[in-house]
Amino acid sequence: MKKIAVSTWRLCFALTAGVPGLQAAVPAPQKPNVIIILADDVGYSDLGCYGGEIATPNLDALASGGVRFTQFYNTARCCPTRASLLTGLYPHQAGIGHMMDDKGVDGYRGDLNRRSITLAEALKPAGYRSYAVGKWHVTPGATAAALANRKNWPLQRGFERYYGTIHGAGSFWDPSSLVRDNTLLTVASDPDYRPAEYYYTDAISDHATRFIREHARDHARQPFLLYVAYTAAHWPMHARTRAIASYRGRYDAGYAAIRDARWEKQKKLGVADAKWGTAPLVGDWANVSNKEFETRCMEVYAAMLSTMDQGIGRIVAQLKAAGQLDNTVICYLQDNGGCAETNGRVGAFTPRAAQPSLPPMAKDAPQFSSKPDQTRDGWPVRQGYGVLPGPADTYVAYGRDWANVSNTPFREYKHWVHEGGISTPLIVHWPAGMKAERRRDPAMGRLCSEPSHLIDIMATCVDLAGAKYPARFNGQPIHPMEGRSLKPLLVSSSPGPSVSPPLRPLYWEHEGNRAIRSGQWKLVSKHPGGWELYDIEADRAEQHDLSAQHSDRVKTMAAQWEAWAKRAGVEPWPVNAGAAGKAGKKAGKK
Repeated sequence: MKKIAVSTWRLCFALTAGVPGLQAAVPAPQKPNVIIILADDVGYSDLGCYGGEIATPNLDALASGGVRFTQFYNTARCCPTRASLLTGLYPHQAGIGHMMDDKGVDGYRGDLNRRSITLAEALKPAGYRSYAVGKWHVTPGATAAALANRKNWPLQRGFERYYGTIHGAGSFWDPSSLVRDNTLLTVASDPDYRPAEYYYTDAISDHATRFIREHARDHARQPFLLYVAYTAAHWPMHARTRAIASYRGRYDAGYAAIRDARWEKQKKLGVADAKWGTAPLVGDWANVSNKEFETRCMEVYAAMLSTMDQGIGRIVAQLKAAGQLDNTVICYLQDNGGCAETNGRVGAFTPRAAQPSLPPMAKDAPQFSSKPDQTRDGWPVRQGYGVLPGPADTYVAYGRDWANVSNTPFREYKHWVHEGGISTPLIVHWPAGMKAERRRDPAMGRLCSEPSHLIDIMATCVDLAGAKYPARFNGQPIHPMEGRSLKPLLVSSSPGPSVSPPLRPLYWEHEGNRAIRSGQWKLVSKHPGGWELYDIEADRAEQHDLSAQHSDRVKTMAAQWEAWAKRAGVEPWPVNAGAAGKAGKKAGKK
């Protein structure tokens, strides 16, 4: 394979975009292409088109030309979300009810099972070629032994090409478990992709555009599926200096001022209802001991999202250059809410040494851990409160208080199944299928408030592709799809009673946190607590627990959840943990 500099890749599509008649050179496939873009650890309000001040002009443009869902749900955590998105099942049915550790029961094996099929496997019989870039995280990948087993890598699950990381987290400057197709490599040893400065978000975008361009060159008569799984804005907070500088001073006013501005913008945009109010603000800016550190964390977070948005702009430009934008369904969503995890934020401040103090790593020396001990050129990786994030020798999360702002106006965070943990934007853009006259507001795009879930992505793709979801795959019975197609909501002029599908419940379980959503009602529990009941239409911020007033409804919905849990392979938390497991069973019955 020839070595291709990143600047050459970008120049190629910039030039071809302006060649007269190029778009008509090859007939477009009649079936739509599908691109699914997944961001990591991002809150409901972070994008500009969902209320945020972060510059996301390319996503905002897709929203203004498409549909924004205001009640779309993920599973509250990274790998269960990816399992559900890829298979159209609840994550436990796909074998990933928790993380990548095997807990000894089928719903929690930590490895994508063979009673599920991926989007790529489902669409291949309908003539699709499939490509994946970015974070995989549905099979173990944190050790050399785990990476020796390729049975659930993308190419073994239906994709033709892949560039990305098998593991769930790592440095943006030197990511762990980096793979091209079926070959492990490192940033330093990669003979094919050699940018002047490597940054993983850009590498994901560049390989996505490359796969689109090469598909147009070699397989133009076939439709394609492209799965783009960014790690932005998952910790560590890493970004280029110039990207961070563009947000310098933007967050000096603190948590409340940013959150209040987002809430006002959300109400104007229609992505939130004033009657909900907001969940309590958890951070007190007056009590922050190191404001330089806190503002820097959010500046880097914003820079990470802006860089991702710029890459999405390049993907759109490549589609235009290939004459495929109109015939491509682009879906953007997020794997969970803002992350309150404290990685790198606790403990003593670690100053930077005057010079590298560790031996440099060999070019082909792999990274396995999500947190490397050193940079490849020998700098120790630093953590501790006050370490300003951004460079390769830092490893810091942006923290609970900014996550609370990211999740405006909702309660809780990644891990929990209150609205802050499971609510995601969903932007769908499809010019050929969603005509301009069908939009309520051509300037801002259309809003859809139908409660929907990751399980619906498989059903939608199967519908769009004219594919047939099988009862068996490779001679083995598989679970039937759990979701339903969103296509009627996309192509309708207004998603009213004639379009909205019949009421169906949606379910969640993660680390003992449980929920069921049925119509306007949501029953939810924060482990190890009891059930809470909310009227989501009136109180999506989940501030007024109605369980005492509606005990019969609680009993009915709890029974529904228990029946689903049994069917889906959910186990009481903690799973397979001896005496602790017995305690979890007792809590699970409350």
